[in-house]
Amino acid sequence: MKKKISILGSTGSIGTQALDVIRNSKDFEVTALTANSNIDLLEKQIMEFKPKLVAVADNKKALELKKRMNLYDVEILAGMEGLLAAAREEECEIVISSIVGMVGLKPTLEAIKHKKTIALANKETLVTAGKLVIEEAKKNKVNIIPLDSEHSAIFQSLLSGKQNELNRIILTASGGPFRGKNKDQLNNVTFRDALKHPNWSMGRKISIDSATLMNKGLEVIEAKWLFDVDIENIDVVVHPQSIIHSMVEFVDGSIIAQLGPTDMRIPIQYALTYPQRKQNNVKKLDFSQIKALTFEQPDMDTFPCLKLAINALKAGGTMTAVLNAANEEIVKLFLNEKIKFNDIPMYIQRVMQYHNNIINPTLEDILQSDKWAREYIIAQF
Repeated sequence: MKKKISILGSTGSIGTQALDVIRNSKDFEVTALTANSNIDLLEKQIMEFKPKLVAVADNKKALELKKRMNLYDVEILAGMEGLLAAAREEECEIVISSIVGMVGLKPTLEAIKHKKTIALANKETLVTAGKLVIEEAKKNKVNIIPLDSEHSAIFQSLLSGKQNELNRIILTASGGPFRGKNKDQLNNVTFRDALKHPNWSMGRKISIDSATLMNKGLEVIEAKWLFDVDIENIDVVVHPQSIIHSMVEFVDGSIIAQLGPTDMRIPIQYALTYPQRKQNNVKKLDFSQIKALTFEQPDMDTFPCLKLAINALKAGGTMTAVLNAANEEIVKLFLNEKIKFNDIPMYIQRVMQYHNNIINPTLEDILQSDKWAREYIIAQF
């Protein structure tokens, strides 16, 4: 029997690569797809993969797509209700949560409540509401399998031991396009410079987060919830070659690492086939071509976003939601050339300082804190 897959965010970087994995396998069937507004690509995906249900976040674009697909047997919905419907689609077994941003939280929770296995690429789900999401997953006996390369590496490496044997998690970071530079050298870099990631092909927002090291900070927060570890047991090390995707150290000093080429289709496929592994057409790693594997400490003076994320996690409560919301809005400003690169952490820190943290938040508290942080940033400009 083919596994039934719903993809939230099918036109984005992760979504398109997930469809490539599905395209090259006979093991999967697509039951639902969602997109924000890219209906040109979504239309092509509908025609190729023939899902039963499609949702478009943008209401006008959803109406336009309905007109285009009038002769096709597909249900087309709009807005958040459409995303929620795709998340709970009846036949679906695995939901790939790859919507970028806070908008992915509610659909992911909806999928969990309907007992779907979650292949998680949406960082904001655990960054903003990790405690609530993990509690809901445990209550519904739902597996959350990480899709991004670092957490997939940790997930795989942890299979070598037991939870009570774990000493620490070691997250690797490429260092981004500005590794080795100081603050003065970053004063006048443009968003185009920041988008030039040395190893990975990613979307615009995550590429900027990689350049600021915020991406690694968000991954630290995710790791805390995914793997039930304290912040003191999570380390970050810069590994420019991006061949070791992350590591775990057990209490006896043994370190288990997951290595591979920089191709997101590997962790995506593993999440979909887990606990089995399947053959694929991804180019394999050639060790004879690897000249060195190097490591260094992250420079948190030049890239303070990593430290801000760690501080937000230590503060707990709604602080991580505020960190995330502020970062999303500020990255938009940088991409629109309204602020400079070095302004990004400055504004995030300012929002965090003014936030009245709620230590044991409800979902509504988290959503309100997210809204407050965005409005605070928007009011500055």
